[in-house]
Amino acid sequence: MPSVGPSFAIEVFHSATELPILVWDAFRAHPCDSNIMYPHAEKSREQERQGGSSLGLWITCTTSSTRGTPVVDFVLSCTEGPLGSYPIFLFTTISKTVQHSDYCSRRVNHITRRLVREVAPERVFSVFAPDQVTRTFASAWSTETGIRLDSNAVYYAAKSTYCTKRSLRHKADTLLPGVEYDTRPAQDRDLAACAELCYGFAKESEPFILSEERALEEARLLISKRQLWVHEIRKEGEPSEIASIVAVTRTSETVAGITKVYTNPKWRQRGCAERLVRKVCKHLLKNKDRVVLYVAHNNPAAAKVYDRVGFVGLARSPEPVEGVDSWLELGFDHHHVQLGHW
Repeated sequence: MPSVGPSFAIEVFHSATELPILVWDAFRAHPCDSNIMYPHAEKSREQERQGGSSLGLWITCTTSSTRGTPVVDFVLSCTEGPLGSYPIFLFTTISKTVQHSDYCSRRVNHITRRLVREVAPERVFSVFAPDQVTRTFASAWSTETGIRLDSNAVYYAAKSTYCTKRSLRHKADTLLPGVEYDTRPAQDRDLAACAELCYGFAKESEPFILSEERALEEARLLISKRQLWVHEIRKEGEPSEIASIVAVTRTSETVAGITKVYTNPKWRQRGCAERLVRKVCKHLLKNKDRVVLYVAHNNPAAAKVYDRVGFVGLARSPEPVEGVDSWLELGFDHHHVQLGHW
């Protein structure tokens, strides 16, 4: 039975097939904001329908409305990925202004208390959500469990952004003398080179670093699922190399999310990432309405690249853009949790 507060209800679901239709409707109505969990929930539901099982749980918070149908305020996911547990993700339909209110904090506090009853405290190694939601959850979780934030608590502080057919900026490719290149989906023959770049990306993404063996496992998985794109480059008289990678790992009906944009330091400052991201976006926008990504606040070079491709809200002094928000991942004391990977 759900636990009912003054005007809202908290419910727990241990499989994606249990999620009610109003949650799927909320995902579909906010495909960019929910991209962090919606595609994974869809895959889990399909896997369950085919007789498989999926580990994890979802906690929802709904508020009654005068129209009779409850409104989804929050969905929390606590799920597993191919290389380990995912962080706690929180999707919300609540506006940024309301996220600072008692309306938001009371609901997040109730969600947190329910999560304490469902999982071991060490399972929650970090939380990723819009800034204020993350801070509210982290404070409540520390109060409930006694596990404080890590000494380097800010694992990731980023802006969510998106690119559409209209915002995509087409640009003629610049060719360098004696250099040829190809931007394409990764193939099996690229495995070793892609693993090296996956390792490099993780090395710059503490605390989610990978061993060389785990990086090889990640690259193999991404290639086998056709989720990885590469920028191959050839200098005259030299063997070809993979200069950059881009992963497409969160895809729903109308939105695709890209991540793991990484360029070999040897090939930086040559436009490789911009060229590859533009190519991937052009490909995805043939069938999707938007391509979404997160760009770290402390990575202005990456923001400039994405701005040149056509991702919105990244100019130096932009007007506020609807759907472009600040997200935050905070990590808990690593002495008391089991670190996952995403």
